[in-house]
Amino acid sequence: MYFNKMGLYDKHILPKVVDWACRQKPTRKQREKIIPLAHGNVLEIGIGSGLNLPFYNKTNVKHLTAIDPSIEIWNQNKFDVKSFPFEFNFIKAIAENIPVDNNSFDYVVITYTLCSIPDVSKAFNEIRRVIKPNGKLLFCEHGKAPDKSVQKWQNYINPIWKKLGGGCTLNKDIPSLIKNNGFKIINMKTMYIPGWKPASFNFWGSSEIK
Repeated sequence: MYFNKMGLYDKHILPKVVDWACRQKPTRKQREKIIPLAHGNVLEIGIGSGLNLPFYNKTNVKHLTAIDPSIEIWNQNKFDVKSFPFEFNFIKAIAENIPVDNNSFDYVVITYTLCSIPDVSKAFNEIRRVIKPNGKLLFCEHGKAPDKSVQKWQNYINPIWKKLGGGCTLNKDIPSLIKNNGFKIINMKTMYIPGWKPASFNFWGSSEIK
């Protein structure tokens, strides 16, 4: 999850709610499927409280850079990053303005974050800038469901959900966002994971620059 508002609710309540929701077993299972594929120099966008950290391959990752606009949610991190066998650094930053050099990363990882990025096109411009020409984008996101009945609820609830959820959007068309912003999908799987259906249709896989 990824949010950058600074009100009382957003600083003190929302980080705890988001962290609790993202710690649930179904989303942990999804992280296990995608995170171990990353290797070399890796960028994680929207690290939140670091819930992906246990799933990185400790042998294949050389350096992990993580960004998130919320210090409050990152401060809920429970892991001793100094004990990891790879280098790690956290940067307070947004996906639309990543403060690193061009062609820096072998892999970019984004999980449960596209839903709440305000300017997705600008974020993808930055991802294409910082990833190496032969690099890969690994993704795992919730979004627009295939069933019309579920879509109806997603569209109906979304305005309120977005306000309460730090900008999280229920009905983003994840594959289209990826393909319309300079990437081609190499492989992708989809399913409803256990949970509330409007927020539980998942897309996960890998992509590369067109």
